[in-house]
Amino acid sequence: MAKARKKAKSKPAKIAPAAAGATRTRIVAAARDLFWEKGYAATGMAEILARADANAGSFYHFFKGKDDVLAAVLDDYLIMLDQFVMAPAFARSTDPIARVFHVLAGYRQAILGTNFAYGCPLGRLAFELDPEDRLAHGKIGANFAAWRNRIAECVTAAAPKLKRGIKPAEVSAFVLAVMEGGVIQSRSEKTIAPFDAAVKELRRYFDLIQA
Repeated sequence: MAKARKKAKSKPAKIAPAAAGATRTRIVAAARDLFWEKGYAATGMAEILARADANAGSFYHFFKGKDDVLAAVLDDYLIMLDQFVMAPAFARSTDPIARVFHVLAGYRQAILGTNFAYGCPLGRLAFELDPEDRLAHGKIGANFAAWRNRIAECVTAAAPKLKRGIKPAEVSAFVLAVMEGGVIQSRSEKTIAPFDAAVKELRRYFDLIQA
């Protein structure tokens, strides 16, 4: 009796290094946009592949599943923080307190520029994802911590102008709360008024803590 031939295992196609980098970048960018537009749960794998102009083989060459690409998206946000949020705002002034409000002005522009469709992508994911998803929430927390640290640097630089006892970490947490709360309210109510009111009160606070 002839021996049965073993079925050959299919091997994943090899991807050239340059092409691999471009494909992975497209997949992460597509997932990032779709998670922001639709939310994580509502985004399907087929949509990510179509937006990225990639096939399933390419996807699984880089990622085990949607959770893995989410982790990559969150890592990307951390890398993009300075380039797209902090650096443009800081470039507008050398005054550390003015820089804080230039950062907030960037979010105001995003709210108006998207006709109130804008929502902080990290805030949206933090609300949507299961609290037990420790990996994702850990990465979201790292993003928020990096954001607060950059604001805290401004508060520290402004220390000579401020009253004694002001704690940069606490002030930066307050600024983040103003941003997130203002964005959420303006998005829901389709008016910039709540965001402006929150920022106005923050300005009053900074006036009060100046020596």
